[in-house]
Amino acid sequence: MTAYRTRSSLRNGLLRGAALAIIAVAVAGCAGGKSNLTTGSISSGGKPVAQMNATELRGAADSIGQAYAKNPKDRNIGLNYANVLRMNGRNDQALAVMQQVAINFPSDREVLAAYGKAQAAAGQLEQALSTILRAQTPDRPDWRLKSAEGAILDQLGRSGEARQRYRDALDIKQNEPSVLSNLGMSYLLAKDLKTAETYLRSAASQPGADSSVRQNLALTVGLQGRFQEAENIARQELTAEQAEANVKYLRGMLAQQNSWKKLAADDSGNTN
Repeated sequence: MTAYRTRSSLRNGLLRGAALAIIAVAVAGCAGGKSNLTTGSISSGGKPVAQMNATELRGAADSIGQAYAKNPKDRNIGLNYANVLRMNGRNDQALAVMQQVAINFPSDREVLAAYGKAQAAAGQLEQALSTILRAQTPDRPDWRLKSAEGAILDQLGRSGEARQRYRDALDIKQNEPSVLSNLGMSYLLAKDLKTAETYLRSAASQPGADSSVRQNLALTVGLQGRFQEAENIARQELTAEQAEANVKYLRGMLAQQNSWKKLAADDSGNTN
């Protein structure tokens, strides 16, 4: 294997990881209205899922799993259980749960959106795209679903269609940071890091931008070799524990086998 192919394979691996991160973020809130049921406070202490550490997430999965076993046809318990299973990395089990919920609530828009989310997390991208399209209503288009559709199209390699979906979403909800972030990450997947950074900086500057947006910006800055700046971004406006988790993720994505320097060499010497 040539040095170029080694660098190219490394880059492709990092970008595939970024693509999966886009899907996870894009479809996390793709249903409107009652979406807080699946993303809000579900532990006995009222702590939001997004703020739980690994031990707390395992405990939440066990607790909600017991409730699900007692009442597997309860819509909200099923949605919550699938969400926590995904956050524990148990994607196949989350998909199985959502299949059952979708059987019981075949016309529920939020259920269909969560089902598509589970399919995408489990790698069933074509099926996820079909499910997301079923959840969408042309007379009342949901920007979250448009963004989720774009994220899946990006992972399928259909970047032109994906970017149109993001722009459709921005027509519905202007300057939405999560959509701007997804659009930026679409350019990152295409190795256009400067354009990616432009969109991600715009996303990070919007009110309501969360840590996932800053994490995407940090990744893009790091891929350009500005490592200290990337770590500073990853630590912004977070608790010490959250900041360290973000930096750990960033280093894990970029620091393996001295990948930052290899990627920089790849950029300077090759365009494919």
